[in-house]
Amino acid sequence: MLGDGIQEEKDYEPQTICEHLQYLFALLQNSNRRYIDPSGFVKALGLDTGQQQDAQEFSKLFMSLLEDTLSKQKNPDVRNIVQQQFCGEYAYVTVCNQCGRESKLLSKFYELELNIQGHKQLTDCISEFLKEEKLEGDNRYFCENCQSKQNATRKIRLLSLPCTLNLQLMRFVFDRQTGHKKKLNTYIGFSEILDMEPYVEHKGGSYVYELSAVLIHRGVSAYSGHYIAHVKDPQSGEWYKFNDEDIEKMEGKKLQLGIEEDLEPSKSQTRKPKCGKGTHCSRNAYMLVYRLQTQEKPNTTVQVPAFLQELVDRDNSKFEEWCIEMAEMRKQSVDKGKAKHEEVKELYQRLPAGAEPYEFVSLEWLQKWLDESTPTKPIDNHACLCSHDKLHPDKISIMKRISEYAADIFYSRYGGGPRLTVKALCKECVVERCRILRLKNQLNEDYKTVNNLLKAAVKGNDGFWVGKSSLRSWRQLALEQLDEQDGDAEQSNGKMNGSTLNKDESKEERKEEEELNFNEDILCPHGELCISENERRLVSKEAWSKLQQYFPKAPEFPSYKECCSQCKILEREGEENEALHKMIANEQKTSLPNLFQDKNRPCLSNWPEDTDVLYIVSQFFVEEWRKFVRKPTRCSPVSSVGNSALLCPHGGLMFTFASMTKEDSKLIALIWPSEWQMIQKLFVVDHVIKITRIEMGDVNPSETQYISEPKLCPECREGLLCQQQRDLREYTQATIYVHKVVDNKKVMKDSAPELNVSSSETEEDKEEAKPDGEKDPDFNQSNGGTKRQKISHQNYIAYQKQVIRRSMRHRKVRGEKALLVSANQTLKELKIQIMHAFSVAPFDQNLSIDGKILSDDCATLGTLGVIPESVILLKADEPIADYAAMDDVMQVCMPEEGFKGTGLLGH
Repeated sequence: MLGDGIQEEKDYEPQTICEHLQYLFALLQNSNRRYIDPSGFVKALGLDTGQQQDAQEFSKLFMSLLEDTLSKQKNPDVRNIVQQQFCGEYAYVTVCNQCGRESKLLSKFYELELNIQGHKQLTDCISEFLKEEKLEGDNRYFCENCQSKQNATRKIRLLSLPCTLNLQLMRFVFDRQTGHKKKLNTYIGFSEILDMEPYVEHKGGSYVYELSAVLIHRGVSAYSGHYIAHVKDPQSGEWYKFNDEDIEKMEGKKLQLGIEEDLEPSKSQTRKPKCGKGTHCSRNAYMLVYRLQTQEKPNTTVQVPAFLQELVDRDNSKFEEWCIEMAEMRKQSVDKGKAKHEEVKELYQRLPAGAEPYEFVSLEWLQKWLDESTPTKPIDNHACLCSHDKLHPDKISIMKRISEYAADIFYSRYGGGPRLTVKALCKECVVERCRILRLKNQLNEDYKTVNNLLKAAVKGNDGFWVGKSSLRSWRQLALEQLDEQDGDAEQSNGKMNGSTLNKDESKEERKEEEELNFNEDILCPHGELCISENERRLVSKEAWSKLQQYFPKAPEFPSYKECCSQCKILEREGEENEALHKMIANEQKTSLPNLFQDKNRPCLSNWPEDTDVLYIVSQFFVEEWRKFVRKPTRCSPVSSVGNSALLCPHGGLMFTFASMTKEDSKLIALIWPSEWQMIQKLFVVDHVIKITRIEMGDVNPSETQYISEPKLCPECREGLLCQQQRDLREYTQATIYVHKVVDNKKVMKDSAPELNVSSSETEEDKEEAKPDGEKDPDFNQSNGGTKRQKISHQNYIAYQKQVIRRSMRHRKVRGEKALLVSANQTLKELKIQIMHAFSVAPFDQNLSIDGKILSDDCATLGTLGVIPESVILLKADEPIADYAAMDDVMQVCMPEEGFKGTGLLGH
């Protein structure tokens, strides 16, 4: 076909897309293979076979590429072959209703795209494609004759039709509710003979077409499925079904679509319409190809160029060699099978062991030996050995007893081992298994006996101390211990299954076993009897002897056994410490009553008139001290004020006066001078921090200055704010809140489901970043005359971990949705979360935060200024009434790239 312009070379290999297509056609015509692999053609196009693409889009792009490539050929028959076969022409005709002027816009087409929504027949789809459209109102047409906008009508007129008519049924449509494509699984009826004369403008020509191909899309989704093609042989009139490498010839020269239609059950429960003779109904037909009906049968045999035929012959030779090789392999396999069959036939009668000596062989190996399709491997009996390298009694069921004669032949031909003779059964394991089985059978009786013995009172000093927890669960512990012993006996051999436990796993198992050991619940940390009698009870000697049968290694404590002396000393010391803590807590509570009750506290924003000095401690110190005073027996006393957390490494204050009146007020506690004197007596004060009010007096009586000691460190203050901002931009799995707004009011759509909902009560306190940016003129702080040393970024970060974290907890109100998000998450991903939470499609969402519109879908939440505990306002463009069927078609899909980056767009 493309012989003109392609050079014949001795070692010619197709390179371009059209050369691969030419070679593909040559193989289809003259190859000896049952089917042709188009991998070379697919690779030349640059297609990704792992990604499903749209067949209609591929058809358009490939036709365009083919037409563009062939237009450069010298042979006119080759140059215009695409237009001659597939190209038709129609006109967009607009008629002015006022003056009757007709305007035409000619256009070529290679396929007709037909809407199928609301239609049942192909002819109805064609009629809608050509129907008249009214242009009125805002959509009026500007008439050049009238020189004004006028009402008009517009329609499409078919001027000429191609030899091959491609009809594309628009099954994939965009769903505004979900923001994704969905498939219309509606039945469309089409006939094998299509008369197009009623639809063309010029009558009298030959416009009768016959169906030649149907492309089926199997699957209910627009994003997945499988394509199957049905193609009619124009010479024989027979239909073939092409399903990847499976090619099937239809019976009786009839197109059969029923099988494909039945494979995918429809959710709509629509019954398949009845089809008359020569017509078909399909809800999966995607593309229909009709050929112009002629009296002559087309000649499909074309002379293949010599250089292409050489490639085909070469491929046929490889295929013949492969067939010969497969036949030889099949022959060898048959010969081996016959030999194996003779061997099995020879030994099968001698396998059973009668009175003669016998051996044990793995049953699995014997089954594989009988399987003639796989080669026989050496005998491996290691999986059946116990820790003593003998036959485990529990493995008898997976062994087969065979005669010594058969065993000698097996080991001589296949090797392996170890050989397990009649003396191979392990006596020690048999005895142990009998003991375990006897104890298991005896356990229920012993459980009843022990319960009866526990009801009787213990006389004298004959009793034994047993933990109450152990007594409640001793039967379960005994059963688990017996099962573990049973399992250890099975798996104690390191050779078993070719693996051994590593040291870490063994340690973990031993640790678990130690935690479950009987009567260890009354052991103190020193390994002696615990001092708490509430956790143990006395049992009789008879009951203890029964329990010892199951737990021989359990710790034994006779009734006369003294409790641990060390624990007694520690208990006395603990009681003394509790008394001391109560005394200290009572003294501190009496000394600082207002600080404990949080009453009559000073405030920087409303400075009290009766003092010019206020002291500062960290709020963390106050909270920890209050915890101790409330529960002195459970908390440790607070010994130090710990004001270093409020200072930088240089000893400077980290907060401005303005920030301490606002966002930083949660980190500090203000102390009256009288309270400060008491704090100095009760606690170790590492750093004194105070604020002094100074009236300007004669200079400006209305102006007041506030001076801090120590003074502000501007460098570290700026670093703190930068670090807080950075932390807020690098969060992961933080909570934000979304309000849906209707008529500028925040409301909640109660019926909408929530996704990734998180309550703010469980969220950790996070740092808030509100930079002050400027110094407070009333807060006179300076760097002083001394030069400060520079601190490294790493040291600064380490120091920052000591600073008390600021609470940003947002109180969740009714009508909010809480979502878990990360800083590196894009706005588009957030919109998908909001879609699930509020049932609002992404393209209908208008989001804003603090009056700023969020519109860049590719931007991350961190760059958009969305921080933890933020409140985002959501306003929907339009309400959506029904979401009942939304889950059926909703699919969160990756952005479609189509055929971007492939050879189809190279032209």
